[in-house]
Amino acid sequence: MRSAGVVLNDLADRSFDRHVARTQRRPLASGELSPIHALVVLTVLLSLAALLVLQLNPLTILLSPIALLLATLYPFAKRIVHIPQAMLGIAFGWGTIMAWTASRGAIEATVWFIFAATICWAIGYDTVYALQDKEDDRRIGIKSSALLFGPYTWLAVGIALGTMLTLLGLAGWTVRTGWIFYGVLIAAGLYAGKQVKELRSPVDPGRAFSMFQEHVWLGSAILVGLLAGFLV
Repeated sequence: MRSAGVVLNDLADRSFDRHVARTQRRPLASGELSPIHALVVLTVLLSLAALLVLQLNPLTILLSPIALLLATLYPFAKRIVHIPQAMLGIAFGWGTIMAWTASRGAIEATVWFIFAATICWAIGYDTVYALQDKEDDRRIGIKSSALLFGPYTWLAVGIALGTMLTLLGLAGWTVRTGWIFYGVLIAAGLYAGKQVKELRSPVDPGRAFSMFQEHVWLGSAILVGLLAGFLV
């Protein structure tokens, strides 16, 4: 579904991508591939996803069309709302709800904390990502949280990441995870604070992308902390 979402995004944005320096060489934007190619790949990916979800319980199957709807709506959010990153987080976060129901058979309070944390996290890291395209987005009329927050981007990212870590802490508390998890969250908070401090000064596109990539390691650390919290 993640790959299908990328195809949907590139298909919907191909006319915009031609005018953005970072994306103009994407296969659909450059004309290397046609929309028909994209639709064939999309059909294959969605078919595989459907085969997988049909192996799960009835509740998770019932939730799956919402995942497809959210993945379809996200590419168009940047045309309408000023924080399309929130829509990205909702689309990603729905996967956490489906994973929870697949393993637990019910939607419980804990997963709503995780869902909300995913939305906040996406707003944080994707706002940093959007810094690469600020001028191009302004020129072609694309909405972006980086444009909306402007000089207060550092504050918005700080609030988003701080809220994300708080929500993850609440999720851990509801399932009584061990102290290691909270220690990792504190360390993650310190690292996020370092990024926020750096954002108080202008960052070039290359550095913005590097900061975005650092969230892979941040997420990996949180995952390890979560597993360790249940083992210790």
